[in-house]
Amino acid sequence: MRFELAAMDVDDARLVMEWRNDPATLQGSFHSEPKHFDTFLEDYREYFAFPELPPLFVLDDGKRAAFLRFEPVESPSYVKRRCCEISIIVSPEFRGRGIGTASLSEIKSWIKQQGYDELYAEVKCNNPISQKTFEKAGYSQLPEAIKYLDDSGDEVPICRYVAILTENLKCRIKPVKIIAEAGSNWRMGTEKRDREMAKTLIDIALEAGADAVKFQLFHPETLYVKNAGVSDYLAKAGITEDIQSIFVDLAMPPEMVEELYILCKEAKIEFMATPFSPADFAAVDPYVHQHKIASYEIGHIHLLKLAAMSGKPLLLSTGAATPDEIEWAVSIFRKNGGKCLTLLQCTACYPAPSESMNLNALLWLKTRFGVNVGLSDHSRQPTAAPVAAVALGASVIEKHFTLNNRLPGPDHAFALLPHELKELVVAVRNTEKMLGAPIKIVDEYERELRSFARRGLQAISDIDKGDQFIEGSNFAILRPGEQIQGIHPKFLAEIEGKHATRKILYGEGLQHGDYA
Repeated sequence: MRFELAAMDVDDARLVMEWRNDPATLQGSFHSEPKHFDTFLEDYREYFAFPELPPLFVLDDGKRAAFLRFEPVESPSYVKRRCCEISIIVSPEFRGRGIGTASLSEIKSWIKQQGYDELYAEVKCNNPISQKTFEKAGYSQLPEAIKYLDDSGDEVPICRYVAILTENLKCRIKPVKIIAEAGSNWRMGTEKRDREMAKTLIDIALEAGADAVKFQLFHPETLYVKNAGVSDYLAKAGITEDIQSIFVDLAMPPEMVEELYILCKEAKIEFMATPFSPADFAAVDPYVHQHKIASYEIGHIHLLKLAAMSGKPLLLSTGAATPDEIEWAVSIFRKNGGKCLTLLQCTACYPAPSESMNLNALLWLKTRFGVNVGLSDHSRQPTAAPVAAVALGASVIEKHFTLNNRLPGPDHAFALLPHELKELVVAVRNTEKMLGAPIKIVDEYERELRSFARRGLQAISDIDKGDQFIEGSNFAILRPGEQIQGIHPKFLAEIEGKHATRKILYGEGLQHGDYA
């Protein structure tokens, strides 16, 4: 079975209408009247309104056997997941051959590649054949509902089905998870001051409203070769020690991991720590609910395998990584049993200039790998990149913070100050509120004015039963205010010249069934 892009031409439209007007198809359709080509052609052209979801023909041995069309809709699971509705028409010639079931099953992978999380369908409750088709194709049944048909005013009982295309809903972090990255900024030079600073950073993250505070655990000898030399970017910042000496100074004692975990638990904020070797992973694993692998460890096969086998969700940064390197890392994680993965867009530069952030990569990562995405942000500005990332679908934001930008160490200068971390949290939470549903909807805040001010076909004089409807004489396109709202003006041509089936009072809205 293969799929073929439908064309926006007359021949394809006629073929689809022919299948749609077949008596068996009409019986299962929401609109049981045959379509006329002049009006159907307008409907058919609307099928191409969403470039990422073009209508498709299903080919069986090279012959067109079915037609699929799609439309973005609000997710029935009421979370911010991208969902599209699917409709299918099977050619009368190919009915009874399992074409419908096979098509609905095989199309899932393509819809997922297009960046959608769910595939949704509605079927009339008196259409058992279509119901069985979706069930056999692996779609889960949702509670029954009533569908309101705007053009006829009918209310139709429907059976609803959904196919979950991306990872389990439990893998999704709702709301956006904000990780305050303490990194090595706890290091103050003495054991007592180190622990005091670590606790201070935990308190700052908690007060700012972050969901988690993250540290780093590494053994210097497992990072660089001993003669790695001096980092140019650190030297430009005035840090001229060789990289090995810097990491020796910043290394966290392994026993401190449990201490920090206890502090976080008491403060009721999630503890996280990034490991840089298998030994570090073993030390961290008992104390974290979720693992994080840093950008430059994306090629550390042992860490990837350990993360996968832990059964815990993984955040994987992608700074300075090529698409092939990311693909390899994702493959290793999945082959070793990893189930819940979030890829973090990251620019491995400290601080990262605005023009280097490449936030559109979030869309590519999500579509290419079918995973949740987030941002590990090294830019200095506190809110711009996080807000943009959340608007693009990020479910995780990670940002370094410190008590003072002038403290010694490689990560203080570009880290956020306490008040800036709080600004980030507020900005992200406000952005989440503003995003809403992934499709255009009528919001509950709009409903009152929608009923009051949206134009309908309203009576401008009393209309007696049998009177002829004449626009401008006894009805017009007006806002109803507190009167009953009339049907949409798109039905103007249908009503004009017809006769009233009941008495309609001045100001009242014309309804379906009021004319014949």
